[in-house]
Amino acid sequence: MLKLIKESDLLIAIGGRLSEIASQSYTLLDIPQPQMTFVHVHPGAEEIGRVYQAHLPIQASPTAFAASLEGVQPPQTIAWAGAAKAAHESYLAWTGNPARLPGAFQYGEVMAWLRDRLPDDAIVCNGAGNYATWVHRFLRFRKYGSQLAPTSGSMGYGTPAAVGAKRMHPDKTVIAFAGDGCFMMNGQEFATACQYDLPIIVVVVDNGMYGTIRMHQERDYPNPDFAALARAYGGHGETVRETAEFAPAFERALASGKPAIIHCFLDQQAITPTTTIEAIRAKALAGKA
Repeated sequence: MLKLIKESDLLIAIGGRLSEIASQSYTLLDIPQPQMTFVHVHPGAEEIGRVYQAHLPIQASPTAFAASLEGVQPPQTIAWAGAAKAAHESYLAWTGNPARLPGAFQYGEVMAWLRDRLPDDAIVCNGAGNYATWVHRFLRFRKYGSQLAPTSGSMGYGTPAAVGAKRMHPDKTVIAFAGDGCFMMNGQEFATACQYDLPIIVVVVDNGMYGTIRMHQERDYPNPDFAALARAYGGHGETVRETAEFAPAFERALASGKPAIIHCFLDQQAITPTTTIEAIRAKALAGKA
């Protein structure tokens, strides 16, 4: 995708700020004026031209901009139709085939199963952490309002967001993803779900690491049994150590009619959907050689 953007002759950004993450730490486009023709559509006048000078700036909301395009007559032939088809096929391949990583619990395979299992209007919530990259890569959001996630890297967001979502939409399936550290920040909100009978499902992806305090955690503070915690609150608890255990655990959690926690154990080497800690170390050492 980055290659397609860099090689394009027209870039249209609709509603986005092209901030640090979207711009690859401000390296994706030339500053102040991008190398290709740039159209920036944003509802805030103060945002347009703040970092990137657009060839065509448009102050409008994405909804209003899309509505205005309804009257535009498309051309009979599209010169880049083949390129668009190839890009879409590349996206499907990238999001459809999880790589196998160390450990008995294959997080990518679980996400692929959920992608086919969850209804289109399910609400998926998450906080911040490496575990969320699997959610963003392998799930495909098909309807507006089907994801609640932080834009500022806020850990602990997913569980309370799921509580609020289920309260507002009791007929929808609401599932939250949380790392072990992420859940520990606001996991007490699971008690709120139990108190108000809000049957959310929280998938805790536990690799036993908290980054900078990893050494002290492993030595002195092992993680609690999150499934037992769910049962202690009066909810439903499941423990998953292998990929094949997830689907029946998810179905039991859904059928319980209670707030549920599915405690999944992820191998510490599986640090992203495509690499391991050892691979990162080896690459770093090779760069120093």
